[in-house]
Amino acid sequence: MKIMHVSEKTNIDAAVIAAIISRESHAGTILEDGWGDHGNGFGLMQVDKRYHKVVGTWESEEHINQGALILCSMIEEIKKKFPSWTNEQQLKGGISAYNAGPKNVQSYERMDIGTTKNDYANDVVARAKFYKTNGY
Repeated sequence: MKIMHVSEKTNIDAAVIAAIISRESHAGTILEDGWGDHGNGFGLMQVDKRYHKVVGTWESEEHINQGALILCSMIEEIKKKFPSWTNEQQLKGGISAYNAGPKNVQSYERMDIGTTKNDYANDVVARAKFYKTNGY
């Protein structure tokens, strides 16, 4: 499976990748020809064309890998910004940054302020817990 393969390559939990796909594109069901977010977000993981050169087709492993690598870079930014946070907190901060950028993450308690619907990281973590319990 594409998600599992990308998880192995990037060391991002498959449940987290699935959760981002669920939140971003409802597993592709809300996309038009692979595009969402008023034509700015591409693919299952809604890679924003304004900030990244999109790769692969909208549901390809190449695309999922790109999204996971973007998440990895966001986690690294959060680790630098908040070295005293636990790994779990840094992951959640990286998830928030995936949506709104690392500058948006100002504190652990308020990291979702400024994300889509002000609940992005909390929602993705809840979805990841669901996926972890149900097969990923």
